Amino acid sequence: MALVLHSADENTNAYKALIAAEYADVKVELVKNYVYGVSNKTPEFLKMNPIGKVPVLETPDGAVFESNAIARYVTRLKEGNPLYGSSLIEYGQIEQWIDFSSNEIDANMRAGYIKIWFRVYIRPVEEAAIEALKRGLGALNTHLASTTFLVGHSVTLADIIMTCNLSAGFTLGMTKSFTSEFPHVERYLWTMANQPNFHKVLGDVKQIESVPPVQSEKKPAQPKESAKPKVKSESKKEAKKEEATKPKAEEAAEEEEAPKPKPKNPLDLLPPSKMILDDWKRLYSNTKTNFREVAIKGFWDMYDPEGYSLWFCDYKYNDENTVSFVTLNKVGGFLQRMDLVQNAIRKDVGYWIRSTLQSERFVAFRGPEIPKFVMDECYDMELYEWTKVDISDETREERVSQMIEDQEPFEGEALLDAKCFK
Repeated sequence: MALVLHSADENTNAYKALIAAEYADVKVELVKNYVYGVSNKTPEFLKMNPIGKVPVLETPDGAVFESNAIARYVTRLKEGNPLYGSSLIEYGQIEQWIDFSSNEIDANMRAGYIKIWFRVYIRPVEEAAIEALKRGLGALNTHLASTTFLVGHSVTLADIIMTCNLSAGFTLGMTKSFTSEFPHVERYLWTMANQPNFHKVLGDVKQIESVPPVQSEKKPAQPKESAKPKVKSESKKEAKKEEATKPKAEEAAEEEEAPKPKPKNPLDLLPPSKMILDDWKRLYSNTKTNFREVAIKGFWDMYDPEGYSLWFCDYKYNDENTVSFVTLNKVGGFLQRMDLVQNAIRKDVGYWIRSTLQSERFVAFRGPEIPKFVMDECYDMELYEWTKVDISDETREERVSQMIEDQEPFEGEALLDAKCFK
């Protein structure tokens, strides 16, 4: 059985594996048979990727999903492939830039241009992501000021993944006026995109000239009365007669519909709680000494088990967290997305414990369960294991207290950073 790459049209994530295959001299059959909402719901496809996304690589030994993993797999099919460098340190640096490309460039780029990718506009999400993207591009620009390639003196897998991510941004959101601040990044992209193996897959990469506006959902304004065409004099009487006999219901239908009120936040519909979170937040922020006796005790004195539920949130793939800044970026991005989901998460309290190998969290949600709209709209919720805290268990209560207190070490791991919703 040959290698079959399932994808959709113009998928830069699929191009990563195809370019790697060109360098590794591996034959990969590209099948553009993916239809969103159809293909990703079939049992056959879900068996290959339980998340139901593309690209997916079908191999004689099973399926591989996630674009970077697929590119790594294809690269390793050729023993001693120079795409992985010529030494252990180069291998580590290649992996470093792959993670950087995914977390600092691609993730922020897609959030920053969410209005283009998903046809919606969420101003706080876009503004924060664009600033983060600029920081990432600035760091990349500094690195490329003295080198042609990301690692060493030839193309590596890091260059393939970085180029595919950048090409998506250049063609869909990052205009010349935006990228001109990063001239070495521009030079790098055009250099890579014109390498024969890259060009064979990417074709001619053309930078977008302007960002298309998001279509407004508002109705066009009704023309003023004075702007209506005049009725000829001989038909004025007939027009007045017709106007007089027009049913009132029809007249009402012609009037511009009043704007519908915004739907209420589901959390606002819950019964009132005796716990006032602002009081707790002030206590948390203002307690400088005797934190355990004042702030921690205050939390449990205020806590309302009928109005709130406590949850531990653990990343399912902690074995991936081998680099501290990558772990911090994952949790920081998740924190940002949670915070921006309809801004309703401001009604909750989140405490975040991060360590070198683990990503631990504690969240207090309004209501007895995790709000459904948060689960639906925060797309990476499913990457975490959510466990409801049994406060009748003293060991669980103590674990919550340690998280609030930022205790170090926490469960044997050093504390890298901690954040709290305020």
